[in-house]
Amino acid sequence: MSRSVRILVALIGTGLMMTFVIGLSHSISTGFAGYWGGFPFMIIALFVIALALYDFWDETVRKKPE
Repeated sequence: MSRSVRILVALIGTGLMMTFVIGLSHSISTGFAGYWGGFPFMIIALFVIALALYDFWDETVRKKPE
């Protein structure tokens, strides 16, 4: 795949994953668990999103020596 196609596909995939995780975190925090009940999941979700963004950058954007 060309570099631009890899970036586009990875951006779409990362965006969909982030939308799902943020929506799940919002649903837990506004539902029965309440803010403090959903807070631990929110922290874990932010960490997972940070890892996904780093992997996106590492695999697609950063130029690797070949």
